[in-house]
Amino acid sequence: MTVHATPVRVLLTGFEPFGGDAHNPSIAAARAAVGLLSTQGVSAHAVELPCVFAAAGPALAAALGEMHPEAVVAVGLAGGTGSVRVERVAVNLQDARIPDNAGDQPVDRPVRLGGPAAHFATLPVKRAVARIRAAGVPAEPSLSAGAFVCNHVMYALLDAPGTARAAGFVHVPWDIEHRPTADAPGLPAADLARAVAETALAALDGGADLTVPGGTLH
Repeated sequence: MTVHATPVRVLLTGFEPFGGDAHNPSIAAARAAVGLLSTQGVSAHAVELPCVFAAAGPALAAALGEMHPEAVVAVGLAGGTGSVRVERVAVNLQDARIPDNAGDQPVDRPVRLGGPAAHFATLPVKRAVARIRAAGVPAEPSLSAGAFVCNHVMYALLDAPGTARAAGFVHVPWDIEHRPTADAPGLPAADLARAVAETALAALDGGADLTVPGGTLH
């Protein structure tokens, strides 16, 4: 077990590469955000999770049990999007379009049998979006974390007893340095790290979320 010299206030997680890609901007953004948070006097630690349904939850639980952070921001890749998405809801559903890195491809399987149908993020989603935008990075609230390992991790995070007082999930687009094609939407890696750090700071702030419209018509 890793021994941390100072208490870790923020746990950041990202994923290993999946789907045949050699890079995953989620873990890169989480690691870079650790440095940004340190400049604000906030101790943070980044953990890479396996992109595997059966293994991601236990890896997350181990990190939570080791660090007991105040806030947790899990990060995943949403390829094909051009902005950062701060997720509001995780659903108790696994319905994988592609196999995970262990070859598992669940269809209509719950994250936790008998668990609640959904969990809402406990970090202030709209305030996080506002902070990210104020930092010059395009961002929006999102009502769906999908049904792949990202949603699984978000659900497991919010379902875990004793989870940090503020927790949630952020989807980032490709960083432009590693996007699979030249025309794929993406943002600079520095912007992705800034978005993750701003979300963590919003989580630490405490208080009520902003009462501004954030829904969509479809």
